[in-house]
Amino acid sequence: MQQPTYNEQITMKNEIKLRELCVELPDFCKEFFRGIEPTTSSRTRIAYAYDLKIFFHFLQEKYPSIEEGSLKTWPVTVLDKVTLTQLEEYLDYLKLYEDADNKVHTNEERGRMRKTASMRTFYKFFYRKQAIKNNTASLLNLPKKHEHAITRLEIDEIAKLLDAVEDGENLTTSQKKYHNKTKVRDLAILTLLLGTGIRVSECVGLDISNLDFETNGMKIHRKGGAEVILYFGEEVRKALIDYLDERENIIPKEGSEDALFLSMQKRRISVRAVENLVKKYARPVTPLKTITPHKLRSTYGTQLYQETGDIYLVADVLGHKDVNTTRKHYAAMEDQRRRMAAGKIQLREK
Repeated sequence: MQQPTYNEQITMKNEIKLRELCVELPDFCKEFFRGIEPTTSSRTRIAYAYDLKIFFHFLQEKYPSIEEGSLKTWPVTVLDKVTLTQLEEYLDYLKLYEDADNKVHTNEERGRMRKTASMRTFYKFFYRKQAIKNNTASLLNLPKKHEHAITRLEIDEIAKLLDAVEDGENLTTSQKKYHNKTKVRDLAILTLLLGTGIRVSECVGLDISNLDFETNGMKIHRKGGAEVILYFGEEVRKALIDYLDERENIIPKEGSEDALFLSMQKRRISVRAVENLVKKYARPVTPLKTITPHKLRSTYGTQLYQETGDIYLVADVLGHKDVNTTRKHYAAMEDQRRRMAAGKIQLREK
């Protein structure tokens, strides 16, 4: 039997997790997840499940008499009993709340916006199926989101970061013990992220068989499940080949034979491990910036836009389905370019 791919394994784990979460939700929620399955990823459905778990916990805690019987047996018509005021109270509740295990959680603007969008989708699904009379969630106002400047690395910081990986000077004594064993791999990972703008999940999911050094291309699995081919430059090529030369001396654990990047345990490296190694090298280089793999992606997008001025190319390479998503992130750069144009045309000789 053929070994499932990395992305197939992740999908299977997510499906199992979704079933576990559904046990804690009213039975009618299963219809919702079946209905959105063709148009959503397994990760998205899990996010919806967590949001619904919080919502129904809120109803049980704040309005225990809203429906009789156990939560599992609640009918879909309970949604018609929830008033707009109660939904607005729920959004306020999300700022600070305790879960069923008495663990305290907080949500900033971004988190509350996403959970509001979840409720809108949930209500809209059952309203369109005529299972409920009112789409109350559609009346909710989205929490105001304040735009933040994009955190990215400057050109000199990129060079310092890659130098830090090679020499390891800023590492702690305990980190230096393993540095010689991982620096070639770590340099390949950071060079790949900075040189292509791929997501960290796309990076860890890469297999050796996904690489083609004849064309400097790689096949990646996008967040939505689509397969695309991206291309990399000579710096990325050299870093990958150096790592692959070293990797030939490593015998991977079963199931990770074709994985491109391996952990110290000789298994496919995890997203968390890549996040940790980025922070490890970046913290001494840019102490005032919190650098994550996503910030390296922003750095690539910024550089690509500065070099090409083509927002559609940036959107395509970064895998944004909507160019407005890209435009929103790089709007400040467009404004800067327009300001530069102000003094370029001379109307009369001085």
